Amino acid sequence: MVHIGNDWDQLLKDEFEKDYYQQLRRFLAYEYKHYKIHPDMYDIFNALKYTSYQDVRVVLLGQDPYHGPNQAHGLCFSVKKGVMPPPSLKNIFKELQDDVGCTIPSHGELVKWAKEGVLMLNTVLTVREGHANSHANKGWEILTDRIISILNDRSEPIVFLLWGRNAQNKSAMITNPHHLILKCAHPSPLSAYNGFFGCRHFSKTNQFLKQHGYAPIDWQIDE
Repeated sequence: MVHIGNDWDQLLKDEFEKDYYQQLRRFLAYEYKHYKIHPDMYDIFNALKYTSYQDVRVVLLGQDPYHGPNQAHGLCFSVKKGVMPPPSLKNIFKELQDDVGCTIPSHGELVKWAKEGVLMLNTVLTVREGHANSHANKGWEILTDRIISILNDRSEPIVFLLWGRNAQNKSAMITNPHHLILKCAHPSPLSAYNGFFGCRHFSKTNQFLKQHGYAPIDWQIDE
C-alpha cells in the first residue's frame, strides 16, 4: 500500500485501490525486478511527500523522469546533488538568473522549491534506464490527471507552470478561474529559444501569489 505521509494519503486513498493502479503496481514490480528503473522505488512519490496538498502554491509539470543513472529522484527537472545538471535544468537556472537575479547553484537538487510549495510533478512517475517514455500509458497518467483535477478543484489560487507541449496538453483540465496558468516553450536546448528564455515565469508567479496575499516563492537554490 502506498504511504505518502501527509494529506495526499486521504485524498488519493480511493485511487490507489482502483484496478488500473493495481495493474500498474504489478507492472512496476516486474520492471523493478528485471530492469534498471528510475527513480529508486522509495523516491517515486517524492513530489507528493515533499509538498502536501495544503502547501501547494505552484505546480510545475514535467513529462517523465530523467532516464540516466542517478539523475531522477521523484521531482521533475531536479537531479540529486553530485549529478551534473542536465541542459534543461541549466536553462531553467539561466532564466531564473535573468528574471529574478538568483545566482546559479553548483548542483541541481530542487528539494528547496518543493518545501516552498512548488509541486514538481511528472505526468509519468517512473522510467526504464536509457528509454525515455518507456512507462507512458501504463496507468501513471490516470493518477497524475486525478492529482491535477484535485488541485484544480481547490478554492485557494495556484500557479500552474506548463512548459512545452506535453505539459500544455493538461491545461484543458485546469478550469478553475482562481488559478493562473503560465505557458511557454520547454526549457530543453531544442526549444528554449522559442519562448522559454524571457518568459519571466518566476517573477510572474511571485507577483500573482503576492496579489492574493501569499508569500512569494524563494527561488534561490542554496549551495
